Amino acid sequence: MADSNPPRYMGGQAVMEGVMMRGLTSWAVAVRNPEGDLELVVHDAPRWTDRYSHLPIIRGVMSLGESLSLGFRALAWSADRQLPEEERISPKAMKWTMGVSLVFFMSVFLVLPALGTSALSDAINVKGLKYHLLEGAIRMGIFLGYLLLIGLLPDIKRVFQYHGAEHKAIAAYENGVELTPESAQRFTTEHVRCGTNFLLTVMVVTIFVYAFVGRPALPLLILSRIVLIPLVAGIAYELIRYSARHMDKRAVRIFMKPGLALQKLTTREPSLDQLEVAIASLRAVMTAEQLAEVAARPVETGPVGTGRPTFSPA
Repeated sequence: MADSNPPRYMGGQAVMEGVMMRGLTSWAVAVRNPEGDLELVVHDAPRWTDRYSHLPIIRGVMSLGESLSLGFRALAWSADRQLPEEERISPKAMKWTMGVSLVFFMSVFLVLPALGTSALSDAINVKGLKYHLLEGAIRMGIFLGYLLLIGLLPDIKRVFQYHGAEHKAIAAYENGVELTPESAQRFTTEHVRCGTNFLLTVMVVTIFVYAFVGRPALPLLILSRIVLIPLVAGIAYELIRYSARHMDKRAVRIFMKPGLALQKLTTREPSLDQLEVAIASLRAVMTAEQLAEVAARPVETGPVGTGRPTFSPA
């Protein structure tokens, strides 16, 4: 989520009862604790991916690794804020949780579709590109089913509301309006740089990347699905990066529509209280220049704008 224009370099992630934001030089997590108080922590942003920023594909892989690392740290901190101190998660336990989560992801979204397609294709005699299209359809079906199911859980609904708050806060900032909960509320919960867009793009890219592998023996087939994930992620990153910079093109807007539509499953309309948390996290990662620019914005006296998705460069 890089940008040559500092005021537009913002990204984030919903966490337990809060939002993590990543800025130019820092990242922060703001949460609402069980007592209703707002808690905030700020860290310096890692810069180790900068050395790869000029290398297509590689920069996407490194950026994904960095994002996953920050995301797990943010989730761990936010979860701890919801528990008494004696019940909080230890760093060792969090590492195990991260490991189990990665294994779960690979098993459900990579191995299971490969096994299911191998068995089903033999029964209906599907070969060639149709085989990989079938696998992609099965993977997409599992993905959509997963989102629909977890969206029924009350705790996840809260996370999805904070996801919407994250998008609205960033939209208010990137569209140059007053940065308040009321101002941010009028924007849509859709955002072109959302991780949901990235995941959907990954699902599509896997079809074409795995097609080059063909259909080797089952052990090699499963291994290829895991080993090629960095390549798939790198290509998906480049597609999202290009699309975010060229939303003025009709073909790009059409390409991004499915991902924006899918965000209806991963976001919910937030409350003003949740938007306050998102904005607190966003302000915490702004540079002095960015804060000054925001402070200089005119105070709004009535409803303005369209509330459409923000399409600023990534």
